Amino acid sequence: MHASRRALLGAAGAVLATPALAQREPPGRYPDPAIEVLDPAFNRYRLVLAAVERLATGFRWSEGPAWFGDQRCLVWSDIPSNKLMRWHETTGRVDVLREPSNNSNGNTRDRQGRLLTCEHLTRRVTRTEPDGRITVIADRYDGKRLNSPNDVVVKSDGSIWFTDPPFGILGFYEGERAEPELPTNVYRVAPDGRISVATGDVGRPNGLAFSPDERILYVVEAAATPRVIRAFDVGDDGRLSNSRTFYQCRDGETPDGFRVDVDGNLWCGWGMGTPELDGVRVLDKGGTPIGHIRLPERCANVAFGGRFRNRLFMPASRSLYSLYVNTQGTPYG
Repeated sequence: MHASRRALLGAAGAVLATPALAQREPPGRYPDPAIEVLDPAFNRYRLVLAAVERLATGFRWSEGPAWFGDQRCLVWSDIPSNKLMRWHETTGRVDVLREPSNNSNGNTRDRQGRLLTCEHLTRRVTRTEPDGRITVIADRYDGKRLNSPNDVVVKSDGSIWFTDPPFGILGFYEGERAEPELPTNVYRVAPDGRISVATGDVGRPNGLAFSPDERILYVVEAAATPRVIRAFDVGDDGRLSNSRTFYQCRDGETPDGFRVDVDGNLWCGWGMGTPELDGVRVLDKGGTPIGHIRLPERCANVAFGGRFRNRLFMPASRSLYSLYVNTQGTPYG
């Protein structure tokens, strides 16, 4: 087995759920009524014979999914439980990848396939090396500690972008209470390791993702009431410009983390208002809501995976769900 594969998989952890116990009850008929078409444009992206599946349950707050296609597994965070979880596609088994995880939140892979993780407790972004060692990517800026890195994406040039709201230092449930030392910025870590502020104009930035051509960076502004998804133009030098509102939420609409498909649609973790808003909202590249995947729990984030990157994984509060869709996610989120 390759060293990087050994390091990620590690020893088998305790099995938390089996497919027989975790499955969502199938719909009475196809198409699954949980998949709502808000605009005819969404019809091309839904599969009539695909239904929402609950893969596992029994967690506290599921977040930050990352797909490992070479190992056919999904890694995600259970923040309050201080664990990195892992679901195995071939067996349906769920085990613990890392405990403690330093109240890990967002995860992704870099261009070499290594796991990148945002950690609330240690207030840093880390990389898991092929031999299992942990390398700190960022924990300070201008000599001051970061707040609590939340979500992370990697651009094709190898630069690492992450958001740094204060959620992990507001109490003792998802980290430890502390006074912020820095504003809530979006940061860019250049391939040579230099850290810079990509923008300080987003209050409590949360989820982030690039458009397929990487010329637009989308960021959730969590400080706004209701929340806003902002868009920035990305220059060749990594500078952001032309800040604008991509989507203005209505009361009760609470986007969190999201990913983008190859056509530029945003698949957004959604909820926190009335129960009918819980799930995943799909916005086209113009910001128009075109579809909604209803879940019985609030969804925090999503990731595309499976053999063809056409399986949408949805960590939602206490559970993990999935749905096959008729599109593919962009590589590396």
